[in-house]
Amino acid sequence: MQHDRRVHPALAGLVHRMSGYDLRLDPRAVHHGVPGPSATVIISFDEPLDVTWCDQPDARSRQWLLASGLHTRPALIRTHGVQHGIQLDLTPAGCRALLGVPAAAIARGLVAHADLPAGIPHDLHERLAGLNRWGWDARFALLEEHLLQVVSRERSVVPDDLAHAWRLLDRRGGRVTVSGLASEVGWSRRHLVTRFTGEFGLPPQEVRQLHRFGAAMRLARAGQPWVEVAARAGYADQAHLSREFRALAGQTPTQWRSEVFPIVQDDPA
Repeated sequence: MQHDRRVHPALAGLVHRMSGYDLRLDPRAVHHGVPGPSATVIISFDEPLDVTWCDQPDARSRQWLLASGLHTRPALIRTHGVQHGIQLDLTPAGCRALLGVPAAAIARGLVAHADLPAGIPHDLHERLAGLNRWGWDARFALLEEHLLQVVSRERSVVPDDLAHAWRLLDRRGGRVTVSGLASEVGWSRRHLVTRFTGEFGLPPQEVRQLHRFGAAMRLARAGQPWVEVAARAGYADQAHLSREFRALAGQTPTQWRSEVFPIVQDDPA
């Protein structure tokens, strides 16, 4: 079961989405957590998240409080039959404001909150876990109160020129070339790639890829045929879409669609 919380107006531009989930699954189920154009914060209840990168099985770890930046490979989540927690999807500005680091600092990584300047403190995690009998509204209210306190303090921000570049890419769903983006920002292509990657952790070409992939998943979830998904999301053809699914999700489109574990990580905005 999934529970969504409307983002508080004071957190707009920082938190894209706040979702709670409580799932009972086959203990053998392994979820493929796919990338998207947001950083992710996971707050686990009942048991820690058992996670690793699909191509790095030796990097497996168990984390109660996890942050992951932008990335272009799937994560494997061993469910052990239970997945219970809260997920926050953060913008790059939200990474700076709520985690205390630029998005680049956690890009391509799975980072414990204890290793971050900010984030979810241990005592708050314990309080959130203890509110189970009071329901999701109580948990969301407590978490929201903490986030509002954090953003009320003086905080670092994404430089204006880079924030502008990100907004252009975001608003167009990735449907702009890197050269076109550089021209609109008033930089050379090389300067854009250097500055953009330094702040967000991925070059603009890869962020374009994440936006296109997110669009494909939204269309697929709406029941569109794969050939229609490929055309509307901006892929050259269905074969191009299939290659990208294998690279980013670690599965074929059909496998992704039929996966037993439809958790919130698979619904990027």
